[in-house]
Amino acid sequence: MANVLIVEARFYDHLNDMLVAGAKAAIEGAGHHAEVLTVPGALEVPGAIALASESGRWDAFVALGVVIRGETYHFEIVANESARGIMALTMDGVAIGNGILTTEDEAQAIARADPAQLDKGGGAAKAALAMLDLKDRLG
Repeated sequence: MANVLIVEARFYDHLNDMLVAGAKAAIEGAGHHAEVLTVPGALEVPGAIALASESGRWDAFVALGVVIRGETYHFEIVANESARGIMALTMDGVAIGNGILTTEDEAQAIARADPAQLDKGGGAAKAALAMLDLKDRLG
């Protein structure tokens, strides 16, 4: 049984609740243990995963959050830099599923976050477990 840490950027409570529910269902449904760590925003997710991975307490990580386009360039910075940080960690061998949504509007975010619709939280959890399996197989 693997210990999986869900790191969520809690900015939109109602959307995060759906993402976390989907991720937990996928992790626990596969027979693993899930814990949740909350950080202020998507830019903090990679740093939190880096710190948590150093502890050795968790086998895999799920990055969750929602970034909705606004009127400024901030959307691109948050979307790109959070993805870059997560990718850097995966290149270092950390098993991560990236479920940080980057959408044009709230309707798109709801469709992707809702476990009854696109279930991107569950998909990110399944990706993390697949990467953990690959890491185990490759040694």
